[in-house]
This record gives sequence, structure tokens and C-alpha cells, in this order.
Amino acid sequence: MKNIYRIKFIAYTMSLPSQFMQKNFEDILIYHYVEELVSDFSRFSDENYGDELVSPNEIPFLLRIRFQDKSTQRDLVKLFHVSNGQASKILRKFEDRNLIQRKEDPESRRRKIVKLTPEGIEKTDKILEHITAWENNHNLNDDELKTLKKLLFKFLSE
Repeated sequence: MKNIYRIKFIAYTMSLPSQFMQKNFEDILIYHYVEELVSDFSRFSDENYGDELVSPNEIPFLLRIRFQDKSTQRDLVKLFHVSNGQASKILRKFEDRNLIQRKEDPESRRRKIVKLTPEGIEKTDKILEHITAWENNHNLNDDELKTLKKLLFKFLSE
């Protein structure tokens, strides 16, 4: 599957700002690399991800619901630093499009657990394919990509 996406997205290339030069790459803050990666993914999505159900800005919400056990609206508000109203609007949109269900938490009737529907799982599968295509569209071989992920995990785990 990986090679299909490399061919499909071959026209896309990332361009670094002029302050990013090979000779000073160690002096650039990790923050700036993260900022560029987010911007790069956004450009890639604008050019290659056309989806009327989920906008690129809503992808993190849907993926967090998929991979977090017992996700609630309050959890999403805290995680993404958005208002309760904004989270409610996004979740209502997902619910209207049959991507999620809200169910009463058996431990606390006032809380609603947010779960993906089968359609939501299918949608997140497609989103994950898109993200994998973006990851594989850079000049990293499999070992380099594995090393990068290992270092990022270590960075975020400590």
C-alpha cells in the first residue's frame, strides 16, 4: 500500500523557510520543526484530502476518540484547549454524520462517553491511510522513519 501513496502524491514536496539550512539544523528549536511539520501536513491535506464529512481541523478530534478509551467531551475540551461550545459543535456534526455516538457513562450518568460508529471507524481508517501517505511522502527510508518515531516517542515520554 505504501508505494501506491508515494506515486499518488509524488507531485507534493515540502519547502523549508530560508532560515532552515543544513549547516544550522542543530540550532533550530524543536518547536520550529513541529510548527513546520504541522504546516506541511496542512498543505498536504489541502492538496490531497478532499472530504466533506471531516475537515483537516477536525481530524485530531476523531482520531483521539478512536484511540482513547472512554473519551468524553470534557476530555476533548481539556486536550485541545477549545471551548465546551466548540467541542459540542464538532461532536454534534460527527453525530449528525453518524461518525460517533454518545452514550451515558455507567459510572456517572451526567457524563457522556463518545464512541465511534462503524462508519466512524471506516472514516478514521481512511484518515490514517492519508496520514501514512503524508509520512511516506518524505525523503526518509523505513529505518530513518522508525528512528524518528522512536526519538519523538522518547522526547514526549519523559
